[in-house]
Amino acid sequence: MKKYLVIGNPIKYSLSPKIHNYWIKENNIAAVYDKRQLNETDIERIVSEVKNSKIDGINVTAPFKKSAIPFLDQLTSLAKEAQSVNTIYKKDSKVVGDNTDIGGFELGLKHINYDLKNRKVFILGAGGVVPSIIIALRRLGAAKITLSNRTKEKAENLKKIYPDLEIINWGEIPDFNMIINATSLGFKNDDEIKLNYSDIGPNKLFYDVIYSPSETNFLIRGKKFGNQIENGKMMFIYQAQLSFEIWHGILPKIDNEIVNLLND
Repeated sequence: MKKYLVIGNPIKYSLSPKIHNYWIKENNIAAVYDKRQLNETDIERIVSEVKNSKIDGINVTAPFKKSAIPFLDQLTSLAKEAQSVNTIYKKDSKVVGDNTDIGGFELGLKHINYDLKNRKVFILGAGGVVPSIIIALRRLGAAKITLSNRTKEKAENLKKIYPDLEIINWGEIPDFNMIINATSLGFKNDDEIKLNYSDIGPNKLFYDVIYSPSETNFLIRGKKFGNQIENGKMMFIYQAQLSFEIWHGILPKIDNEIVNLLND
């Protein structure tokens, strides 16, 4: 019986086991997928379990997408470019880190037929998934990417890697077509991103990487002022699909049943 895990902190809200175990059953694979909350000090040990074939694959979520890297033998070109890993597996006795967040984000936007060509994008946050989003936005033809983070230093560090990023102070609002919440603000009901929503105006795309709850306060406020909203559910499903293919050599199908499986 093969064994797969998602690791993070917190991890109780992760729906990864639900989706992967569904596909495992659908494809008659002798495997089980679980979730485990870890601390930074546990990362080396859990990666060594992949090396020793006790675990066959790991999905990595916040806040370990970057901190897992030093313990891996090898990175794929996408993981290296993003310096962010969300999928770990063993190949030829080496533990490899891959990144399916980039593909997941791209496919999620294609799913809603959103064309990024020549659009201006505003990102809130500078955490583990943000480099993947920046790479995907560039690949999809975004004209300009502006970023703001509560700790400005973290935003400036990203600019060193992506010099064409524009960094602005937290609370400032640039001209944009699409705004992405890539912070952790939204998991709790009382979380609120303090923006002057009425100044933003209508007809923008408000996108939240968070998929549970399905409508964060950020999305609720965006919709109230006449904007299109989208949560991170389809990104999550597509990144899971790509991870599943890496591990099992099967691209599982995405249908209404899978989408409904993840509804609140």
